[in-house]
Amino acid sequence: MSDQHSFETLAIHAGNTADPLTGAVVPPIYQVSTYKQDGVGGLRGGYEYSRSANPTRTALEENLAALEGGRRGLAFASGLAAEDCLLRTLLTPGDHVVIPNDAYGGTFRLFAKVASRWGVEFSVADTSDVAAVQAAITPRTKAVWVETPSNPLLGITDIAAVAQVAHQAGARLVVDNTFASPYLQQPLALGADVVVHSTTKYMGGHSDVVGGALVVSDPELAEELAYHQNAMGAVAGPFDAWLVLRGIKTLAVRMDRHTENATKVADLLTRHPKVSQVLYPGLPEHPGHEVAAKQMRAFGGMVSFRVAAGEEAAVEVCDRAKLFTLGESLGGVESLIEHPGRMTHASAAGSPLEVPADLVRISVGIENGDDLLADLTQALG
Repeated sequence: MSDQHSFETLAIHAGNTADPLTGAVVPPIYQVSTYKQDGVGGLRGGYEYSRSANPTRTALEENLAALEGGRRGLAFASGLAAEDCLLRTLLTPGDHVVIPNDAYGGTFRLFAKVASRWGVEFSVADTSDVAAVQAAITPRTKAVWVETPSNPLLGITDIAAVAQVAHQAGARLVVDNTFASPYLQQPLALGADVVVHSTTKYMGGHSDVVGGALVVSDPELAEELAYHQNAMGAVAGPFDAWLVLRGIKTLAVRMDRHTENATKVADLLTRHPKVSQVLYPGLPEHPGHEVAAKQMRAFGGMVSFRVAAGEEAAVEVCDRAKLFTLGESLGGVESLIEHPGRMTHASAAGSPLEVPADLVRISVGIENGDDLLADLTQALG
């Protein structure tokens, strides 16, 4: 499908060709491990074994590439599986990576506890400060890793500016686009080399699948990643790929509602006496507001806030919420609330990425906005 179509049209149609056998408008779930060959090496459509390729996964990968404006998309069993494949493709022992001082706890754990044992070194920098990124780069830096908006402090990084710094140093820029989704932000168009997604989140959108993705524009890098994807094997299964593909069809309309509700929530929290700080890039006082407005279509559905009375009060807010479900993850149609310090970011405790103890992170869903405001009001007490 032509990339000249609008995002909403691509989300529904890219990769979603009608089944040639029946005309089914939804790609079938090819729940199969192997494929009949027409003689030795006579593959039908290039399919021989579903770790290497599967038609349902191919449909998703084509869709992902179209939405991010990339040459190739690759679908994985989880976001961390995608990150692991990327690290082992880009890096060798002795290489160095700059990572954000506000990154997903699982990403930090992957670098600190797994990749470091393999000889990969990393430095932590405030990626919202281009000069800080430049100062953290060494002659051995092969990649600069960015989350924008970041998890859980909703920091914003100027993708184009950091891409320029990374490329001047001969490093690639990796952007985790999970919080924004390709509907709100397309990092490849801003100079990024690789886009990472946990498709578990907004792409799937219904809290019923775990998955990950990489999207790239460089054909040589695409081939290297595909080789490692097959060699390492942490691929998305056909049913998981089908669920993500189904979720993407409504991504645009969901993100519009997520953003609408999050804006209302952020406004309520900024006026609440028991909240000391609200972290949402849509607020004019947010330090990254202008950059976010420049590189994003809208500001997304994630909001974090700090509770004035401290850690225990923050935990109590999470416990008292009723419509906001206490749970990890994000990006589903239902609203979630969590305490990052004790939940998603516990692995970062004691590190430069440790999050404030009084922080609460909410994934604002698509329920009625007034109902969400009422629940937060009673949870805050």
